[in-house]
Amino acid sequence: MAEMYGAFENLRKHKAVLHNAVALNSGIQLAAWSNKRDTITQYCDHHTLSLYIADGYESYHKTSAGWKNGGGPDRFCLMPKESESSWDIRDDLSFIHLYCTDDHLRSVGEQIWDKSPYSFTLDENLFGNDASITALYRHFILGCDWQQPANQLTLSTASTLLLTHLVQRYSNVQWTLPTVTGGLSPFVLRNVLGFIEENLAQPLTLADLAAQATLSEFHFARMFRQSMQMAPHQYVMQRRMEKAKTLVRYTRQPLTEIALACGFSSASHFSNRFRVATGLTPSQLRASGA
Repeated sequence: MAEMYGAFENLRKHKAVLHNAVALNSGIQLAAWSNKRDTITQYCDHHTLSLYIADGYESYHKTSAGWKNGGGPDRFCLMPKESESSWDIRDDLSFIHLYCTDDHLRSVGEQIWDKSPYSFTLDENLFGNDASITALYRHFILGCDWQQPANQLTLSTASTLLLTHLVQRYSNVQWTLPTVTGGLSPFVLRNVLGFIEENLAQPLTLADLAAQATLSEFHFARMFRQSMQMAPHQYVMQRRMEKAKTLVRYTRQPLTEIALACGFSSASHFSNRFRVATGLTPSQLRASGA
């Protein structure tokens, strides 16, 4: 893991079971956990967004008035940098943590709003309920294989959108999102599309694409959608599938090599995505001669 996150390291010393983890663009990491019958005190030098996936009804937080619960599926807990919280997990809990450095959160805010406040903090929120947060992690984060390079763009996009929402709704500034009108210039769009074509084998992130346009991830994603009528991660997956179909039909390359050339490190994951896109597995399409 690129960064050392205190909350992550602390959980590993307790009874929590780590099921999955992935480092995304600088300053963001996702981790999927489960826990039961454990007591933990967290104090960290980074921000943690905890998303309850299943159970959690018997998760208690220590307050001045005693232990209070309020967890359950789709509840979230936002623990800002330098906040301290104590937990008593009395029964099953499955959750995802999003870890973010303060530098990265500040960078997200400054890039989107072009403002640099003297004080930039997140507000603690325990057992919260937010339909926008639920939709983002249920649709984008839970639904894909974190270890597949081809999914890095989807995961980084969702994480950036989550951080943007936190700044907008749960920070001391609560800035209104700027209006983005118009798409990318033809010159910039050509450069971005060319970069994508040349790097379909690589684990592209939203930051990679935004850098080609010299824009924040937020502005790039919205301007790209204006230009192409689809989100960047949708376009990249479409191009990967088109390249894969061409290689399957017109070359004798082994399917494992085609998978790698199109950004998939697993032949089975590649085959599943290909079948969803075309109705046939790669081997079926090759055998059909279509």
